Amino acid sequence: MRGFTVMQGYLDDPAATAEAVDADGWLHTGDLGTIDDTGRLRIVGRKKDMFIVGGFNAYPAEIEGFLLEHPAVAQAAVIGVPDDRLGQVGKAFVVRRHGQAGALSADDLTAWAKDRMAGFKVPRYVEFLDELPLNATGKVMKDQLLGRQR
Repeated sequence: MRGFTVMQGYLDDPAATAEAVDADGWLHTGDLGTIDDTGRLRIVGRKKDMFIVGGFNAYPAEIEGFLLEHPAVAQAAVIGVPDDRLGQVGKAFVVRRHGQAGALSADDLTAWAKDRMAGFKVPRYVEFLDELPLNATGKVMKDQLLGRQR
C-alpha cells in the first residue's frame, strides 16, 4: 500500500524500513487478500503464515474461520507442519468451548471439517489446549505453537 497515511519507515531502524518499504514508497505489509466483485478487500491471512500442501496454498486464517464455525470450538489456530509426502500439512490447535471438554475429539473435528472445506485444507493433526498463547493485544503467538509441531 502507499499513500499519505502510510508510514514512511521505522524510527531509527533503516534495515527494517528497507525490508518493509521499497524505493517507490510502497509498504509491503505481508497481508494477503482478495478483492470481490464489488471492490471490497478481504484479508485472508499473512504471507508468512501461508503454507503449501502438495502444491496448493493454504491460508491459516481461512481454515481457522471454518473451524470456529463448529459449535464446540471456542478458539483455533492453524500452522503448517512438515510432511514427507505433501511438503507441509495443517495442524490445528483448538480450545473447546466451556463444558465441551469430552464432547469433541480430533477425529470428530476432522470428519466435520472434511464436509466443509477442500481436502488439502483439512488439518491432518489436531491438538486440544486449555488456552492458546496470546500476546497483550489478544493475538495468537504462533511462534510458540511452532515448537509443538507434532
